[in-house]
Amino acid sequence: MPLARRRRRTVDIWPGFVDALATVLMVMLFVLMVFVLAQFFLGNALSGSEQTNQRLSQELTALADQLTMTKKANSDLLDDLTEVESATTEKLTLDQQVAALREELSKIADALSVSEKQVSTQKLQIDDLGTKLNKALSTQVEELKRYRSEFFGKLRQVLGNRPGIRIEGDRFVFQSELLFATGSAELGADGLAQVHQLSTTLRDLNKEIPKSLKWVLRVDGHTDKRPITSSKYRSNWELSTARAITVIRTLIADGVPADHLAAAGFGEYQPLETGDSDAAYARNRRIELRLDQL
Repeated sequence: MPLARRRRRTVDIWPGFVDALATVLMVMLFVLMVFVLAQFFLGNALSGSEQTNQRLSQELTALADQLTMTKKANSDLLDDLTEVESATTEKLTLDQQVAALREELSKIADALSVSEKQVSTQKLQIDDLGTKLNKALSTQVEELKRYRSEFFGKLRQVLGNRPGIRIEGDRFVFQSELLFATGSAELGADGLAQVHQLSTTLRDLNKEIPKSLKWVLRVDGHTDKRPITSSKYRSNWELSTARAITVIRTLIADGVPADHLAAAGFGEYQPLETGDSDAAYARNRRIELRLDQL
């Protein structure tokens, strides 16, 4: 009895434990499956996130590159803009200068136009004055020719037709021997008399010639080409000049106005004859009188 009573009091918990264990296992399997699924989905999610991150990183890199390029482009644009602004400023300055130059050119053109008119008017006046002057000069030349012819005619009458005195063109010529001794610039008695006669003719002519006609009697001295042996004159230049001056001084002393007289010496450098004969030498030694217009 006691044994049977013990058996009846003993409770069989194994089935319940198995059930509980099975339940726990099922829960654990469920949890494990959930965890595995979660890991799977999380892995997929993470894998997708990494791809997304890589894509985003690539996009960010591309954006960064574009940003860098944009910054560089902006910098280039700023530089270009600065150059354009500088060029615009310079162009504006140039435009102002060009405008100023155009204004100056316009003024100059106007001034030139006025000047051209004035020049044209003045040219007409000058041409007219030139015509009048040429006419006046021509008249004076003709007058001088007339007085020269009259002077030479009177001088020929006074001096006579003596050998060694001749008229050649517009010159009255004395052979030096008629006035001076060889190598001398002092007038001899005969030469002094002839110069006095010349003075008288010149004084009379001066009374006849109008004051408006400016005239001068030029006395030119000439020698032959043989070297001079005089101790007083070192060259034919000096001898020819001294002879011309002697004639001038004598004329002035006789009352001929000095402002109508001029002297020149040519030595042997204006010969009438090129030969070496005594006749050629004699022809080249001369005093020439030339009535010229001032």
